[in-house]
Amino acid sequence: MNMDLKLEIQDSVKKKILLHACCAPCLTHPFRMLLERFDVTAFFYNPNIHPESEYRLRREEVERLSREWGFEVIIGPYDAEAWFDAVRRRGDDPEGGERCALCYRFRLEKTAEAARKNGADLFTTTLSISPLKKATVINRIGHEAAAGSGVAFYEADFKKKDGFKSSTRISREEKLYRQDYCGCVFSMREREKRRRPR
Repeated sequence: MNMDLKLEIQDSVKKKILLHACCAPCLTHPFRMLLERFDVTAFFYNPNIHPESEYRLRREEVERLSREWGFEVIIGPYDAEAWFDAVRRRGDDPEGGERCALCYRFRLEKTAEAARKNGADLFTTTLSISPLKKATVINRIGHEAAAGSGVAFYEADFKKKDGFKSSTRISREEKLYRQDYCGCVFSMREREKRRRPR
C-alpha cells in the first residue's frame, strides 16, 4: 500500500473515546461535541447516586438516549457501599469540597480502567458541564486517574461556550428527566435543607 495513502487512512480513522456520563441531560452536549472528532462510547458508572430508585431512573434515561441516538453505552456496577466507604469521612464537607473530589476520583479511576479494558484511546467525563463543578479539579483528577492506565485523559470544560445552556435545551427537546440534586445522599440532604421554610 502507498505510504501516503496509509497515513491518510490512519488520519481519517476516529480515535475511540470513553465518555463517563453522570446522567442523560449532562451527556447530551458533550456527546455531540465529541462525536465531531471521536468514536464515542458512553460509560454510566455512578455508585454515588442515592437512593437506588434514583440511580435506576438516571441509568434508564441514559439507556433510552443511547437507543434513540444510536450509540453504545456500557453500564458499570452499582458499587454503592464501596463508594460510601471512600467518601464517608468527608460527609460533612460542603458541596464542591474534598468529598466531591474523592467522588470524582472514585468514578474516574473506574472509567480509566473501563477505557483500557474496552480498547479506548482516551477517556473523559461529562462532569465539567455543571456550572457547580470546577473543571480544573475534574481535569487534574482525570489526568491522575489516567497515569498508569495506558489511556490518556481528554481535558474539557463542557460548560464553556454555552455548553450548559445547550444541554438544558437538548434535554427539554428530548424530554429527558432532569434531577435537582447531584446524586449522593449528602447532596440530597443539602437540597432538603434548602427546601425547608425559614
